[in-house]
Amino acid sequence: MYLQGWLFFNSMEILLHYVWKHKLFPLKPLQTTDGQVLEVIDPGLHNTDSGPDFFNAKVKIGGTLWVGNVEIHDHASDWYAHHHDTDLAYSNVILHVAQVMDAEVCRCDGTPIAQLQLDVPTSVMDNYNELLAADKYPPCHRLIARLSPLLMHSWLTSLQMERLEQKTLAIDAIARRHQGDWEQAFFVTMARNYGFGINGDAFEQWAESFSLSVAGKHRENEFQIEALFMGQAGLLDEASLPVAVRQEALADAHYQRLAAEYRFLQHKYALQPIPHHLWRFLRLRPQNFPHIRISQLVRLYCSNGINLSTLVDCQTIEAINECMHTQVTDYWTTHYAFGQPSARSDKHLSPASLRLLVINTAVPVLFAYGRHLMDEKMCERAVAMLEQVKAEDNHIVRMWQECGLKVEDAAQSQALIQLKRRYCDRKDCLRCRIGYEYLKNNSKQ
Repeated sequence: MYLQGWLFFNSMEILLHYVWKHKLFPLKPLQTTDGQVLEVIDPGLHNTDSGPDFFNAKVKIGGTLWVGNVEIHDHASDWYAHHHDTDLAYSNVILHVAQVMDAEVCRCDGTPIAQLQLDVPTSVMDNYNELLAADKYPPCHRLIARLSPLLMHSWLTSLQMERLEQKTLAIDAIARRHQGDWEQAFFVTMARNYGFGINGDAFEQWAESFSLSVAGKHRENEFQIEALFMGQAGLLDEASLPVAVRQEALADAHYQRLAAEYRFLQHKYALQPIPHHLWRFLRLRPQNFPHIRISQLVRLYCSNGINLSTLVDCQTIEAINECMHTQVTDYWTTHYAFGQPSARSDKHLSPASLRLLVINTAVPVLFAYGRHLMDEKMCERAVAMLEQVKAEDNHIVRMWQECGLKVEDAAQSQALIQLKRRYCDRKDCLRCRIGYEYLKNNSKQ
């Protein structure tokens, strides 16, 4: 209840934006606080950045046409609380709108600004509270089937780009951390996504624990790369071995050779492994054990699959799939952990895992790198590739499908993930186009 109350009070101003934008005014004639007749000809262009809330509005006040900006607050006194009275950016405000009129307002030159007292209609408020209180996801589920395909396509396209932009910022931040090394940024991003959520943080910390300039000196020797990768993951530390099979693992010839090789590399390059306890094994299928995923990365790295120039050269999804497809190194075809033999299997990436890596690594890195190079065609290629990949199959996508929404490709499934995490989970319905439609449709019923 506290959270809902907090959302309610912090959303009042946004609700007023909604009422103003859609001209959901009372049936009686509008008047300014000093009694002048007010006519809203054009509410203006909604501004989501700094500055007044609506640009280039057109209103008639007392028969005089005014063209300029409109600012909206919950309380009129917020004009002063936000220091708009000393900000030249608000000099062209022609109308101040508020729900509670507790102050007169003036521009920085001291001239007064006309004010309109505006209430949120009961129907809009009721439907907004209904969205906040809904415990079923998505809260707007009963409206989905009535929305126009054009509206949904437009909103999903916007969400898809929003998610790509978000990932671009994260990848760019990694590159900056490594002094503009985009190869390292690609490697760290790939590694994180090899954690498939559960071990994502551990994989990212692992990939950040050593430089590719070190690994690159041994790229032609798969055994040395395996020793480096496993050692940096802390998986060659005796304490990382399960007590029940520790003796078998310590007696394992491959483990002994890797541990000896890693001790040499660790001393040579002054390496510091990550703590082995960062890895999570509980309720993890053996196919997803860190040993298996790291072994797959060893094979991928040594075959140049994690190479930015290789990725950039890929012109099709098929080429990316071929470049990123991998399997474990020889020892791991018969093991899931050190000293514990298993039935022989190549343990290659499953089609579903490969698809997730393309969606979450290859496409975002290609898009981010294109932005970095200001290569519009590369960015367009990345977006087009996302539309060629089959949609993800997860609980988020399935819930939207149950509402009647057809999800055809990864661009749409990524958009729906963005919608849930950035809007639905935060109850930010007023910034969602579906939420806007929910209020508008219901308020007219």
